[in-house]
Amino acid sequence: MAAKNGEVDRAERALVEQWRDMLALHARTQCELDRALHRHGLCASDFEVLDVLAESAADVTCGYRVQEIAERVHLSQSALSRLIARLEKDGLVERGLCAEDRRGVRVALTGEGRALHGDVLPVQRAVLTRMLAQPDVSSR
Repeated sequence: MAAKNGEVDRAERALVEQWRDMLALHARTQCELDRALHRHGLCASDFEVLDVLAESAADVTCGYRVQEIAERVHLSQSALSRLIARLEKDGLVERGLCAEDRRGVRVALTGEGRALHGDVLPVQRAVLTRMLAQPDVSSR
């Protein structure tokens, strides 16, 4: 029985170690993204919102509701609302009623937001490529 418990303990430790490695990779990648995007006046979360809106531009004629964006970028609705307000103040997104659906507020890229996204996209993708190329490199 002790051997079986030892195997369970090892398996559990390996699971926890794998989880912590994933968290560490996420944290390192987020920091690298923030550092690289800061030169463009953005943080990683800002870029994620712009990226989601840019991807949807062809499919969604009037943008996304805030709740729909929150599901894609994994921010709380209140944090996302503050982020969108800042992006709107910076002229990168606009909020408005959708002509096809007047029930809610939609968020869409402005021309300036689309241009900035296009400029910064290669920077973000390069950081992801570099950071995710060796995901097992831990800081231990």
